[in-house]
Amino acid sequence: MQLSDLFTDVQRAQVLTGAPDVPIAQLCYDSREVRAGALFIALQGLHRDGHDYAAAAVANGATAVLAARPLALPEHVTQVLVPDTWQALGQVAAAFYGNPSRKLCVIGVTGTDGKSTTTTLIGHILRACGQPTGVITTVAFHDSRQEFPNETRLTTQHASDLQQMLRTIRDQGGTHAVIEASSHGLALHKLDAIEIDAAVLTNLTHEHLDFHKTLEAYREAKGRLFERVKARAQKPFPQVSVLNADDEHYPYFASLKSPGLRTFGFGEQADVRAIDVTLGADRTEFTVVAPEGQTQIHSPLVCRFNVANTLAALAVVTGLGVPLDAAAAAVSSFPGVPGRMQVIAAGQPFAVIVDYAHTPNSLRLVLDALRGVTPGRLVAVFGSAGERDVEKRALMGAVAAEHADYFVITGEDPRSEDPDVICRQIEEGALQTGCVYGRDYSISIDRTQAFRIAFKQARPGDTVLLAGKGHEHSMIWGDESLPWDEARIAAETLAEMFA
Repeated sequence: MQLSDLFTDVQRAQVLTGAPDVPIAQLCYDSREVRAGALFIALQGLHRDGHDYAAAAVANGATAVLAARPLALPEHVTQVLVPDTWQALGQVAAAFYGNPSRKLCVIGVTGTDGKSTTTTLIGHILRACGQPTGVITTVAFHDSRQEFPNETRLTTQHASDLQQMLRTIRDQGGTHAVIEASSHGLALHKLDAIEIDAAVLTNLTHEHLDFHKTLEAYREAKGRLFERVKARAQKPFPQVSVLNADDEHYPYFASLKSPGLRTFGFGEQADVRAIDVTLGADRTEFTVVAPEGQTQIHSPLVCRFNVANTLAALAVVTGLGVPLDAAAAAVSSFPGVPGRMQVIAAGQPFAVIVDYAHTPNSLRLVLDALRGVTPGRLVAVFGSAGERDVEKRALMGAVAAEHADYFVITGEDPRSEDPDVICRQIEEGALQTGCVYGRDYSISIDRTQAFRIAFKQARPGDTVLLAGKGHEHSMIWGDESLPWDEARIAAETLAEMFA
């Protein structure tokens, strides 16, 4: 594709040096992956600036560079300057991959908690009801035919990767795509050039204020997904906007007046609501009441918050025209999501659950849910990631103190921060509630050792929650990403201790 063809929709693009029209064979924002004929996009990240790697990209074969400031590069290299390379990347990538979202029904799911489960469940329902559907989540990618693990640690991929994935879904015969949309991804314009037909908000609580600075900015970033539905071009799919009627931020999102509004929740004011809920240790049953009628739901997902996630999924798929009874039948066959309320059984006389809960609200929700199905004590193991929201650390400690009987504070992707300092910041929240070290909680930076401490505390009838890592396959210490599999390590530790 010619370079000029990529900038048709990019405003204020200026060719600074080189030929204005050169063939482009690849879009790339990582200089190490550049091939001959690439357009290198210099992205300003939180810790690294892509502009510093432009020369390396040229040395590896890039013939053009998209930048936000002039760079000292050979004059034959085409430099295109734009005000914001994040924003321009989406538009350039859409053109490069042929605007695949214009021929797909695209559903975006945002919120603080429940995004992966809701996104994956929507995809499962649509495929079960005969719609070839791709899914892009924190956990995995599905191209409408097969699934691949997400090894990137990104909830929402960069715009060029999203466009490439959507093109693959379309080329595979997919009709629908479901994208997990993080607040970071929305703020960084990753979805700006994607035609969104339906948007879902699971909930909104305290998270990512290290990036957004204020709760209002965080909320506004989430709201951009619904603005995308309003701005969608003419397509042969309904416009649907699904909101949580029980969430305190519902009035703000309703004020955006995104088309096709449908609400879900537990109160009578919700369009899609649950009644007669029965929560079990290994499954959930309830009746869903919707504008399309009502029917029984038999779900393998556990806990009340997964009832809400299921309602969100049902609200969007029925809004897109899926019959309620067919959607309900599909829910019963949902296999779940790795690292989300995952049961670990290795011969131990107590329950062990792995979950991704890594925010104060999600930790509270999981502990409260497990309390209802645990005859004995609740023991929790958790930490807080380095170089991320510092304010939530003490909140996590307070939540554990108030909702668990014993907990172990441990390491969790400290990155360049001192893990001991992070653990002590979490501890502050526990101390403020009157917790006593040794009696109510322990600290072990070594996560495997933390598991051992928790498992030694547990007795028959207890439940141990391993929170924060979920599906992730690495632990980041400094600049090094070390292999980590929470479920496997837990199972191996249990087998060793209880063989």
